Amino acid sequence: MCRLMAYKGTSIVIDKLLYQPKNSLINQSINAREIEEPLNGDGFGIGWYVPEIHLEPVTFVSVNPAWSNRNLKNLAPKIKTECLIAHVRAASVGEVSESNCHPFQYKNLLMAHNGGVEEFGKVKRHLRAPLSDELYNWIKGQTDSEHLFAYLINHLNTNHSTTTPESIVDSFEHTFRNLKKMMVDFGINEPAYLNMVVTNGSFIVASRYCTDQKEEPLTLYHSEGSRFVVEDGVTRMVAPEDDDQAVLVVSEKLSDDKDWTMIPPNHFVIVEPTLNVRVRPIKVD
Repeated sequence: MCRLMAYKGTSIVIDKLLYQPKNSLINQSINAREIEEPLNGDGFGIGWYVPEIHLEPVTFVSVNPAWSNRNLKNLAPKIKTECLIAHVRAASVGEVSESNCHPFQYKNLLMAHNGGVEEFGKVKRHLRAPLSDELYNWIKGQTDSEHLFAYLINHLNTNHSTTTPESIVDSFEHTFRNLKKMMVDFGINEPAYLNMVVTNGSFIVASRYCTDQKEEPLTLYHSEGSRFVVEDGVTRMVAPEDDDQAVLVVSEKLSDDKDWTMIPPNHFVIVEPTLNVRVRPIKVD
């Protein structure tokens, strides 16, 4: 079912996010704690922003397990960023290939997904049907995740002149609403789990959602504070140095401290460009 992480805040060396915490994303690739399948070894990806060089993010994906990738281990202590999405994959829909590794990038947007749509083949063509030619041809992989992202972007491009947290929220709700209708129309009875995170490097919008309101969505937490530090594997948000500020959104707590807050079921967490954090219901029904 995969694991994901998003960071927005004061520029940080990504090794502090990916490797140093006790329950780091790299550890979750081999021994995830808060999901039935602990192994997420079908590839990984990271995307990060360097806005002083280019507004579009850098992405690095691989089909190798994250725990054994020498290139990632070598790069992580040498990259700093103010915004990052990282993902480790347990393949469900789609083969193990780089084109199916998250995060997916469209221009300056990144998206990663934890969850899945059962019997995705029944709705795949119908998700593709309304797409512009550009977005239809933009899809390179087979995953439900990439198709949902394309569907979301298509609505965003068609109905909004600017990309804001609220326009992303509206496009998420449109996507979830129409996916639920397609699932009913084509006889998909198993719920879809849709913990998804989108960023443009300036803000983050993440969902904790399940199409069946009686089911508990997969776990999603956020932590906010002045500065994110790791000491002997233990993560903390501590007092600021200068104008430090940081927010993390994660599938699993990175360590067993008290800085993590579970997002309520079927809610968004929105990290504004100011790093103010809002939680609001997902309005689909």
